[in-house]
Amino acid sequence: MYPLLDKINSPADIKRLDLNELKQLCAELRHYIIKVCSTNPGHLGSSLGAVELIVGYHYVYDSPADKIVFDVGHQAYAHKILTGRREAFRTLRRSGGLSGFPRRDESEYDSFGVGHSSTSVSAALGLAEAARLQGRKEKVVALIGDGALTGGLAFEGLNNAGAGNADLLVILNDNEISIDHNLGGLHNYLLKVTTSQRYNALKDKVWNVLGERGLRHAIQRWWRSLKSWMVKRTGGDLFEALGFRYFGPIDGNDIEAVVMALRRIKNISGPRVLHAHTVKGKGFPASEADPYTWHAPGKFDPETGKRLNGPYPADRYQDVFGQVLCELAEKDSRVVGITPAMASGCGMSKFAIRFPDRFYDVGIEEEHAVTFSAGLAAGGMRPFCNIYSSFAQRAYDQIVHDVALQKLPVVLCFDRAGLVGEDGATHHGVFDIAALRTVPDTIISSPKDEAELKNLMYTALNTDHGPFIIRYPRGCGEGVQWKDAPYELLPAGKAEELAEGSEIALVCTGPATSMALRVAEKFDGKAGVYNFRFVKPLDTEMLDRIAGKYRHVLTIEDGSLKGGLFGAVAEYYAGKEPAPTIEGCGIPDNFIRQASKDEEWAICGIDEKSVSKKIENFLENRK
Repeated sequence: MYPLLDKINSPADIKRLDLNELKQLCAELRHYIIKVCSTNPGHLGSSLGAVELIVGYHYVYDSPADKIVFDVGHQAYAHKILTGRREAFRTLRRSGGLSGFPRRDESEYDSFGVGHSSTSVSAALGLAEAARLQGRKEKVVALIGDGALTGGLAFEGLNNAGAGNADLLVILNDNEISIDHNLGGLHNYLLKVTTSQRYNALKDKVWNVLGERGLRHAIQRWWRSLKSWMVKRTGGDLFEALGFRYFGPIDGNDIEAVVMALRRIKNISGPRVLHAHTVKGKGFPASEADPYTWHAPGKFDPETGKRLNGPYPADRYQDVFGQVLCELAEKDSRVVGITPAMASGCGMSKFAIRFPDRFYDVGIEEEHAVTFSAGLAAGGMRPFCNIYSSFAQRAYDQIVHDVALQKLPVVLCFDRAGLVGEDGATHHGVFDIAALRTVPDTIISSPKDEAELKNLMYTALNTDHGPFIIRYPRGCGEGVQWKDAPYELLPAGKAEELAEGSEIALVCTGPATSMALRVAEKFDGKAGVYNFRFVKPLDTEMLDRIAGKYRHVLTIEDGSLKGGLFGAVAEYYAGKEPAPTIEGCGIPDNFIRQASKDEEWAICGIDEKSVSKKIENFLENRK
């Protein structure tokens, strides 16, 4: 079906093609990516836009000896297909299949594992320095998108790399601005000049002769001012100031331009940046027209571009959050919304439209988002800062130092808490409770359903100190009525008894609570169910009541067992006499690979079948 792609089993096979065949290969790659992702959903738009950059890299460089480090990894699908994983690509993001992101244990061509943003420059610099120190003549390339470039870690890496002389190429995949054809001639001329081997060899010789001081610095200042004038519209000033040689911009979807630029830049020494304009979703009209929706569109018809997602069985937690935030903002002018580039994903898009003066998308800057929220709170506002749970790990110091230490009323909404499904280990939000439960004056809550999320947000708004953390899962809720229900203040640190039992207490938090209720119904009143919607502060009075009534406690949570709800309950009972025996259902002490969310819950033993089996075993042993 694919005359060229079917013959590519490694990057070495690409090198036998001419430029015209490379164009055909790019077209076949796009068709294959679209076909697979239409039935096996993944990150479509970014991967379509980066096809030529990836093909060009493997055509010019010698991987796996030479190395490419992706940022985030959303755009790496063509790389996977070209590096011996063409057939396996059909298993992308499935249990036992390929990861949706580069993984070092998946292929020798994946030089660094990724999944979170803005890590590529630092990692690539480390690889380049490791090669230099060990005498290896390999080349290292970092491929970073303009969105990831907003992250502070990216600039830390650039600053460090520019201060040295590492053999590092950073390709800036800029898919926000199409290349300006009116300036194409000037840009092409500048590219030819700045990538000329003669020019760069002469520049190196002159630099070495001039030495480190005096005339060298004067000429450098003059050259930068001249070059700045010539390329002022390309963004090169920033990289030149950081110590990088700047090349481009080029049309990153023109394979001939990409190959020409990479060939010229490959053997130039020192840190350098190639600026490439690309189109997100290139080659698929629906994705080009709406890159936000088609970043990860779900299933779709590859011929018509019609999305095939069915109606949701219940409201999604992100939509509940978005609507409740708007309602709270209507009632309280202090409410502001902050997101690190996740407005649509976290449900804040409607808030942005209704309250533009109180909405802040700070870009991929989780650390800044938290400290910015702390400043807003110190100034009298009530910030709701929404960050995906796994990304909030990056802002740990800011949560401790800038919010908790000052007891500022910042509401931290951790979307995608727990197991998230096909995105896998890099995106699971399973460490937040364990990471933050030790921080003084911190409130950690997890709603059992949509109505409780609504009430926790209302409670957080009316709490005068923080951080107040609300963690909730990806996807649909339990289908309870919440839109017209009145707001209710929930007493911080208080649990509730949902079902009374006689033999075993199921102590739960978050979405595991509703599952536990369904399980308890099978055991004729033997299993009691308790909703610990607050993991911190812990309801010790309720734990004392449970200890006085039950011989055995089973905790159930969608977070890490070590340090999570199980850890908190076990710590409390460790100093009590008498105390019930206790065991836990939750995330074990290992990283969980990608699978469907239901499969992941089963793997971790927090599904109905696994919990029922534990209760059956306990009851059988009691007999």
